[in-house]
Amino acid sequence: MSWKRVCGAGDVAVNKLQKFTVDGIDIVVANLGDEFRAFPPVCPHMEEPLMDSGMCDGNVLTCSKHLWQWDLKSGEKMGVAERDMLLYEVKREGDDVMANLEKELVYEWEDE
Repeated sequence: MSWKRVCGAGDVAVNKLQKFTVDGIDIVVANLGDEFRAFPPVCPHMEEPLMDSGMCDGNVLTCSKHLWQWDLKSGEKMGVAERDMLLYEVKREGDDVMANLEKELVYEWEDE
């Protein structure tokens, strides 16, 4: 495993998203209040940047562009979403939010 420090726990407010770049990998961190989640910076629907259109409310992430939603505890799709969210394995070590960045998570896009 390749655990990397992404940010400090205080760098992301509760129910907010923040984008970071670690070793050339862009990653978005969500603060769920009691824990953190990390995922690729784009919506799995149409590559919409989640820093622009993502809204975090408790455990639910919504992309405001087309209202796709996910349960950030599991990454499972909710509502009208058709694809699950890819999640990095995350842990907290003291004040540091760490993510397993052994490989970059990317979505496979279909030609439309």
